[in-house]
Amino acid sequence: MKRLYLVSSSKVHGHAYLHHCEEDLLCFFEGVQRVYFVPWAVQNHDAYTAKVRQRFSELGLELISLHECADPAAALRTAQALFIGGGNTFRLLTALYAHDVLGVIRQRVLDEGMRYMGSSAGTNMACPTLKTTNDMPIVQPPAFDALGLVSFQINPHYLDVDLGSTHMGETREDRIREFHEMNAAPVVGLREGAQLWIEGERVELHGIKGARIFRRGCEPEEAAPGAVLSL
Repeated sequence: MKRLYLVSSSKVHGHAYLHHCEEDLLCFFEGVQRVYFVPWAVQNHDAYTAKVRQRFSELGLELISLHECADPAAALRTAQALFIGGGNTFRLLTALYAHDVLGVIRQRVLDEGMRYMGSSAGTNMACPTLKTTNDMPIVQPPAFDALGLVSFQINPHYLDVDLGSTHMGETREDRIREFHEMNAAPVVGLREGAQLWIEGERVELHGIKGARIFRRGCEPEEAAPGAVLSL
């Protein structure tokens, strides 16, 4: 049975790195001693790994970064758990293609039960495509197809419409509606502080914030923490 823990953001206002989701994170990785980490969404892999390793060490978890492994695909074939961190989704997906690990991750999660945690860009990677990312395409991946661990799309860091704003550009809701002009998959607008806990086909909303659910041809729906989402 697949097990995924998808976090909208690793940092939330008023909280240190991964502190807002510490309880769920520890529960998700219960029984795991070593977590493999993908740092490829940012440029400085060593600095990023050091930050995440320090935080995981505080939680009693050993962290090994794939950029430190001579053969990342081979390392993934024996991993109990994987954490893909945030950064630029285009850079991240390009690296996943370059290292030829998309298929390995997909098989390990869907067929063999390797636990998958994503944050921000790592959460985007669990979707069928990266079409609902917020990032600029600073590099061009071979395709927009991501891991496809879930059948729906996610927009991390979702921002609600500010009715008092004088900004005339597109809102996040506008952009998701544009997505649905060309695509059919539901989109979960995951606010900062919100998380999705997925076991098999059950999708439960956790965290300190809710989510906004977009379906093609329908008005958006609100979901509060604790809700089980039908997607």
